Amino acid sequence: MATESNGDPESLTQPLLTLQRSTINSTSQVAIVGANVCPIESLDYEIAENDFFKQDWRTRGKIQIFQYIFMKWLLCFLIGGIVGVIGFCINLAVENLAGVKFVVTSDMMLQRRFGMAFLVFSLSNFGLTLFAALITALVSPAAAGSGIPEVKAYLNGVDAPGIFTWRTLFVKIIGSLCAVSSSLLVGKAGPLVHTGACIASLLGQGGSKKYGLTWKWLRYFKNDRDRRDLVTCGSAAGIAAAFRAPVGGLLFALEEMASWWRSALVWRAFFTTAVVAIVLRALIDVCLSGKCGLFGKGGLIMYDVTSSNVAYHLVDVPPVLLLGVIGGLLGSLYNFLLDKVLRVYNLINEKSIAYKIVLACWISIFTSCLLFGLPWLASCRVCPADAGEACPTIGRSGNYKKFQCPPGHYNDLASLIFNTNDDAIKNLFSKGTDDEFQYSSIIIFFVTCYFLSILSYGIVAPAGLFVPVIVTGASYGRLVGMLIGSHSNLNHGLFAVLGAASFLGGSMRMTVSLCVILLELTNNLLLLPLMMVVLLISKTVADAFNGNIYDLIMKAKGFPYLETHAEPYMRQLTVGDVVTGPLQLFHGIEKVANVVHVLRTTRHNGFPVIDEPPHSESPFLYGLILRAHLTELLKKKAFLSDPVPTDIDAFEQISAEDFMKRGSGHYNMIEDIELTEEEMEMFLDLHPFTNASPYTVVETMSLAKALILFREVGLRHLLVIPKISGRSPVVGILTRHDFMPEHVLALHPSLIRSRWKRLRLQFPRLLKLF
Repeated sequence: MATESNGDPESLTQPLLTLQRSTINSTSQVAIVGANVCPIESLDYEIAENDFFKQDWRTRGKIQIFQYIFMKWLLCFLIGGIVGVIGFCINLAVENLAGVKFVVTSDMMLQRRFGMAFLVFSLSNFGLTLFAALITALVSPAAAGSGIPEVKAYLNGVDAPGIFTWRTLFVKIIGSLCAVSSSLLVGKAGPLVHTGACIASLLGQGGSKKYGLTWKWLRYFKNDRDRRDLVTCGSAAGIAAAFRAPVGGLLFALEEMASWWRSALVWRAFFTTAVVAIVLRALIDVCLSGKCGLFGKGGLIMYDVTSSNVAYHLVDVPPVLLLGVIGGLLGSLYNFLLDKVLRVYNLINEKSIAYKIVLACWISIFTSCLLFGLPWLASCRVCPADAGEACPTIGRSGNYKKFQCPPGHYNDLASLIFNTNDDAIKNLFSKGTDDEFQYSSIIIFFVTCYFLSILSYGIVAPAGLFVPVIVTGASYGRLVGMLIGSHSNLNHGLFAVLGAASFLGGSMRMTVSLCVILLELTNNLLLLPLMMVVLLISKTVADAFNGNIYDLIMKAKGFPYLETHAEPYMRQLTVGDVVTGPLQLFHGIEKVANVVHVLRTTRHNGFPVIDEPPHSESPFLYGLILRAHLTELLKKKAFLSDPVPTDIDAFEQISAEDFMKRGSGHYNMIEDIELTEEEMEMFLDLHPFTNASPYTVVETMSLAKALILFREVGLRHLLVIPKISGRSPVVGILTRHDFMPEHVLALHPSLIRSRWKRLRLQFPRLLKLF
C-alpha cells in the first residue's frame, strides 16, 4: 500500500540531498522550507461522507445554512480589505524608507562627499537586509522567498508545516518591506501573494482555543476544502494588491495557483479582488491629497504607467516577434541559472543560521558596491529643454538623477539605479523619453538586473520575482526599441512594456493572467494584440528548454506536485504496477490494541475498513477511515466492551467539532494518548466514522487515467480494488507519492531508457545542447 507519512525520515524524493534510495515505498515526503528539511502532509479535500457527517448535515437548519453562505462572503470581504490595506502600507513604507535613503545619499553627492554618500547608502542597505535576514532565520524560515511555490503546492494538496502561521505572516510583511527597501533586486508581489494566503488561512481557522478566540460561526470552515477556497481568494487578492490589477489577480489564481476550480469560487475570488481595488483606490486618493508625505505617490499600485494612444502597423510586427523570441531564450536561461544558484545557496543555508545571515549580508554588500559604482561608468547628459519635470531631479524620485554630474546635466544610469524598482519601471515605461537613455546605460542596467535578481532571490528573506523580472524585461525591451529607432511606430516606452511581457512569459510561462496584469498596470487596452503575440511566442520558445520558474522551485524544495498532464510512460502502466505493500486493514469492529499498534508502527493516513463473517455474509470493502478520526476516537475513548454492535448512539459521545480540523500543521498524535490495559482490550465500532463511499479504481486502470482522476477530484487516497472477485476486497491505496516520476521510474527503471529514446528521436538537436 502507498500512503503518506508525516514523520518517516526516509523518502524516495529527497530534494537537494544525496541519500540512498529505498526500494520500499515508505511514501514519506520531505521539503526544503527555509533550508530545513521538514515532513509534509497531504490535505483531505475529499469530504468523508460517513454516517457521522450525514447526521451533522441533517441537523442543520436554514439558519446554519445562511450562516455558512454569509460567512463565506464575509471572509472574502475581510480578506480583500485586509490584504488591500497591507499592500498599501507595504508600498508606502518602501517608498518612504527607500526615498529617505536616496535623498540623503543624493544630498551628500551634491556636497561632493562621495565617500560619506557611499557609506550611508551601503550601511542603510546592510542594516535593512540584516534585519530582514535575522527575523526570517530566527522567527520563521518558511517566510523566505516569494511564497508562491508553497501556496501553489498547498492548493495542489500539499501542506508544509509553518507556511500559514502568524509568525510567517508577520515576517512576510516586515521582512518584505525591509528587503525591498534595501536596494536588493527583489519584489513585493510574491510575498503579498503569500501574505494574502496566510490571512485567508488564519481567518478560516475559526479563531484559536489557545488564545480564547472561538467563534461558532466559523466552525464550518474547519476543513481543508473550504480553507483551500479561501487561500485561493487570498492569493488572488495578493496580486491585485501588488499591481492594482483585480482581474489580473483573479486570472493569476486561476491560471497559475489553483489546481481545482469551480464557478462559485470564481465569483468569490472576483469579489475579493474587487474589494482590494476599492480599498486601494480610496487609500490612493488620500495620498494624492498630500497626506502621505514626500514619497507617498510612487509605486506600481499607485501609477497608471502609460496611457498614450498606440498606433501600429504590420511593419511593427517583426520587432515584436523578435522580442518574443528573445524573451523566451532569456527566460529559460534565467530559470536554469536561478535553479542552479538556489541549489548552491541551499548547501550554504543548511549548515547553520549564521551561514544564512552571512550570505544575505554579503549579497547586500556586493549589491551596494555594484549599484553605487556603476553610475560612474555612464557619461553625463544635458538636460532636455522639453523635459516634463524638473531636470536634474533633486530631493525626490524622477527620471533625471544628478548623481556626480555638473549643473544642468543628469546621469541616465543613476536615474534607473537610484530609484525604487517601481520608479525604475515607471521611468522605462514612460512615453516621450526616447532620447533619455544611452545604449551603454541600458545594456549595463539590463545585465545588472538580470544577474542581481538571480543572486538576491535565494537569501533568507522574503523576496519576490515579479518586479525584478518586469524591470529586467523592460530594460532589454527599451534597448530593442532604441536599436530599431525610427523604423517602428512604437515609442521606446511601449517596447519596454512588451519586453517586460516577453520576459515574464519566458520565465513564468503564464499568458492570460500576465497579459491582463500588464494591461491593467499600463492602462492601455490598445496593446492587447501585440502583448498576446509576445506572450505566446516567449512561452512557446521557453517551454522547449525547461519548466516555469515556480515549478522548478517546487521541485527543488521537494513538494510532490501533481502536474495537469500525465507522462506518456504512465499509459504503459496500470495502477497495480505501482501499488506496493504491506496493506494495513481494519475490520468494522476492531480491537483497541490493534488500532493503537497500527497507528504507532505506521505513518499511514488512510486505512481500508472491511467486514468479514460473522458480521457479513462474505468479505467486502466497507470504506476508508482516516488516521485523524481514529486518534480522535481513541482520545474520546468511544469504546465497546464486546465486539458486537450495540444500540448506543456513538454521536452522543462525540460532537461534530471534535472531527473538525485544526490549524495547518496541528494534529493529534497517537503518542500523546494514554490507555490502560483494560481499555486496550476493548473494541471500536468504526462503521459510523468510515467513509462508506470512497473513490475506487480497478487494478487494471492505466496509471495516467488514475492520475487525472486523482488530481481533478482533489483526492488524498484512491482505493485499488481487484478486477476479479474472490480475492481480497481491496488491493491497496494510491496516494500522490505513487504518481511521482521518481517513484514510478524507481520501480520500473526500463521506462527511463525508453523515455530518453523517445526524447532523442523527437528533439535530437535540442538534446545536443545539454
